[in-house]
Amino acid sequence: MNRDSISFNTRYTEEKTYMLAHVVYFTLKENSEQTKQKLVDDCHRYLKDHPGVLFFAAGTLGEEFQRPVNDLDYDVSLHVYFKDKAAHDVYQTISDHLTFIAENKPNWEKIRVFDSYVTT
Repeated sequence: MNRDSISFNTRYTEEKTYMLAHVVYFTLKENSEQTKQKLVDDCHRYLKDHPGVLFFAAGTLGEEFQRPVNDLDYDVSLHVYFKDKAAHDVYQTISDHLTFIAENKPNWEKIRVFDSYVTT
């Protein structure tokens, strides 16, 4: 099956159903321990417990991971796994998500968003 031919809200193959993993890495302009913790707290306050969210986590860079393959160019990471693309699309427009962006965006130096279909 060609992946471009799949038009369902959830990705399917004959054997598996795929979730949508939404992973965001934030690099902050002011990255004190307090501002990093505020962003993590706001992730938990605004972005978890929404319809279609199967898994949620937010936290800070593990600074002890110093292997050459580790990307250390961020301060806070957000991990949200949705049951399908439709749940992700609704999440993008909910007032909590928009409030989270409005309140925190002024301190974002850079954000990187990685959306992918995953299975267990």
